[in-house]
Amino acid sequence: MIIPHMSCSPALAQDVGSPRMAKKLLVDVDCGVDDAQAIMMALAVPSVQILGITCVHGNTTIENVCRNTLRVLKACGKLEIPVFQGASKSILGVSSNAGFFFGDDGLGGVPDPNAPGLEMVQKEGAVAAMIRIATEHPGEVSLVATAPLTNLALAVRIDPTFPQKLKALYIMGGNTESRGNTTVCAEFNFATDPEAAHIVLNDYTCPVYIACWEFVCRYKLPWQFCDEWLAQDSEKARFMAKIFQHTMDNAYSEHAQKEMVAGVGFVSCDSYAMAAAMDDSFVTKCDQVAVTVELGGNYTRGMMVLDTLELLKKKHKAFILKEVDMQKFKTLMMNALK
Repeated sequence: MIIPHMSCSPALAQDVGSPRMAKKLLVDVDCGVDDAQAIMMALAVPSVQILGITCVHGNTTIENVCRNTLRVLKACGKLEIPVFQGASKSILGVSSNAGFFFGDDGLGGVPDPNAPGLEMVQKEGAVAAMIRIATEHPGEVSLVATAPLTNLALAVRIDPTFPQKLKALYIMGGNTESRGNTTVCAEFNFATDPEAAHIVLNDYTCPVYIACWEFVCRYKLPWQFCDEWLAQDSEKARFMAKIFQHTMDNAYSEHAQKEMVAGVGFVSCDSYAMAAAMDDSFVTKCDQVAVTVELGGNYTRGMMVLDTLELLKKKHKAFILKEVDMQKFKTLMMNALK
């Protein structure tokens, strides 16, 4: 069977920034450097409204994730956006981190004595906030998930109607060719909480768009673009240059290069899912296929599985991003640091 290729863009889609295309987003992050890049991309577009940022374990501890999110909002002058603390461990109670790549604190290990404190985090928990925000704006909110999917799994277990209230779900995670970047066959976000990923891919029946590991690698940018991106004369560019230095240094390590698909370059993983949520015309081609997650394999636990033969008999199929407009992506990235 051949997976159908299709355009993911409505025929009359307008460029992001048009008043007719105002976007309401809810963002779920484990705020490392690439989450920061995605958040800053969204904050730079006036017609995009982030209703809240929910935090979850992943790149670093939940406390660091909350602090990092607040640091990013401060750098962009957007501390009025509410931040909510979520799950500190996976569904099975396992914790992990990506300190080797993003720094011990998730933001390059660069201290900031003037960083906002955790007292600015909302008292309401992340899962309750997700359900409340979707309920207040039924059919209007796109959820962008750039982290392990623990919060999302808990939300659908507490409120099975939660996915029906969303406009769409955009995920950075999973893989399509068994190329692991954490375990032999699994991408970090799915490998960190396979049970949560399994729940989300099976229980979320809203439109689901997935920017997987192999896809983001194939659409990487040259490091020369990154140099120009960071060289912009702005406080936001100087902030990004500081927190990104550790990751840039590590990108040339032997381990990092083994993980990479299709050569080295600048991969802002989470920004692809964010761009897709922000601009309907960014994604130009998708595969539409039923997906699930392997939970029991000795080597494949956490791997995303594509049901190309339709043996699972699932009615709901996800949109797997295949091709995107990279000129639009470059523009969104540059604008993020202006």
